Amino acid sequence: MSTMDNDVSQALLERVEQALRDNTPLRLQGGNSKASLGRETAGEVLDTREHRGIVTYDPTELVITARAGTPLSELIQTLDAAGQMLPCEPPDFGAATLGGMVAAGLSGPRRPWSGSVRDFVLGTRVITGLGKHLRFGGEVMKNVAGYDVSRLMAGSFGCLGLLTEVSLKVLPKPRLCSSIALEMDSTLALARLAEWGQQPIPIRAASHDGHVLRLRLEGGEGSVAAARDRLGGELLDAAYWQQLNAHRLPFFDDPRPLWRLCVPADSRLPDLPGEQLIDWGGAQRWLKSDADGQTIRAITMAVGGHATCYSQGVVDSPFEPLAAPVLRYHQALKTRLDPQGIFNPGRLYAEL
Repeated sequence: MSTMDNDVSQALLERVEQALRDNTPLRLQGGNSKASLGRETAGEVLDTREHRGIVTYDPTELVITARAGTPLSELIQTLDAAGQMLPCEPPDFGAATLGGMVAAGLSGPRRPWSGSVRDFVLGTRVITGLGKHLRFGGEVMKNVAGYDVSRLMAGSFGCLGLLTEVSLKVLPKPRLCSSIALEMDSTLALARLAEWGQQPIPIRAASHDGHVLRLRLEGGEGSVAAARDRLGGELLDAAYWQQLNAHRLPFFDDPRPLWRLCVPADSRLPDLPGEQLIDWGGAQRWLKSDADGQTIRAITMAVGGHATCYSQGVVDSPFEPLAAPVLRYHQALKTRLDPQGIFNPGRLYAEL
């Protein structure tokens, strides 16, 4: 399967070369669906959506390669038609592109059981801040040349280079999915999840809103049926997980700032003002709160976690501030790949 009529990589390269000559910063974006995440950045908009299309896809090889501007929804539909999926379940937010998916590195409810976006990136093509269009990694796990550079792009928010093409490992869809809801409080829910995590129960998503524990069971017909018989509960519409992933549940309508807390899955609920929604079986907590960022981060750090603000303008550093040694590594990497600092300056941190 090959579509080459939407390859505008040369035009993108020329745009970057011009920006380097003029020393003009560029604000990289695809569908702009995650514009509220990260710091505001100045620069001329470089839109990747024209550079789209699936380059190669052979379902028997479990690998798909597509251009960065390809709509994520189009990629998912192509995989779905072949009975396959992106296991990391990245959120679409209505307009996400493949490049934006990798650059943001966000994963959905299945993430603790399947892995993150970074885990499925096999190779990339990237236009660097040196004006070079380079290929890193490949389309098979054994091709390790540049493999780690490709993974560095996941979660970089466009600060290291302009993604033009991505190769991803995909997996077959589970034979059966079933979702259930169980009434219990948060303390009991976390205890049950810790207990069930040590047992062969095919849980592939777990969320709790303070009153109801919702589980998604995936696997063979026998294992899913046995789990349902053992756990009981009421059947749940599978659309719940899509609504959670896309932030379309009533919880997210709260006008207060949205925070994402990453904590040990079995930790108690951080004592924070506001409303919390448990995701990832306890490892991710969504928080709607007016509390100041310093307080939220101090309490989250006390239980071994970190906090990211999803509402722009609330704090100067939406992402958890870096320790000085780690920041130096980030700065060295930025200097190596983007020495003039033209790509999304300050999007992750003011120092980058």
